[in-house]
Amino acid sequence: MFTGLVMGLGRILEAKARGGETRFRIRTLFDLDTIVLGESIAVNGACLTVETAGKNEFTAYASAETLSKTGLGALRPGDTVNLERALALGDRLGGHLVAGHVDCQAVIESAVPDGQSTRFRLTFPEEFSAYVVPKGSVALDGISLTVNDCGEGYLTVNIIPSTMGATTIGSWKPGLTVNMETDMLGKYVLRMLGPWRAAGEDKTSRITEDFLRDNGF
Repeated sequence: MFTGLVMGLGRILEAKARGGETRFRIRTLFDLDTIVLGESIAVNGACLTVETAGKNEFTAYASAETLSKTGLGALRPGDTVNLERALALGDRLGGHLVAGHVDCQAVIESAVPDGQSTRFRLTFPEEFSAYVVPKGSVALDGISLTVNDCGEGYLTVNIIPSTMGATTIGSWKPGLTVNMETDMLGKYVLRMLGPWRAAGEDKTSRITEDFLRDNGF
């Protein structure tokens, strides 16, 4: 489990592809000399397991499934990535609950200055639209961000200077693809409501005032 608050940047030293899978060797660009074998580290928002570790360096394996859902397969030596260690119980939850399980890829459509900030508009597969709500949370390349506006297959986020400088967002340009994880709580709520939704194209909810009253609410 993660929070979407990037600890720092890392650099890809090696990306050894074999049989549709890839093993990465990554150097942290910040002091992280206590990497533990088997721990989880989010790399651009994708949860990977540490296989070997040294001072400010580790290797991690990405399966074919992981590569099919993320943009990790496009990483090459020299590329910069966002890194976050797994959340420990008792830590501050400054972002939002992030599983490190990427849902889809989002494409940056535009980047427009907005005061000292930059407003990005991104598009993504429409089937994930139900999980994105205005002023809700989304993780983009592992960065916890607040959704400004959204609709079918798109969302906008406003990036402040400190976030721009501390993450890979500083290199985002229109046309770039990023990893997107929608809000975990939203997914569970929609799944739980599934049996109570009426059949048919209109998807009218069966949860009414009478239903709630009859069930003790």
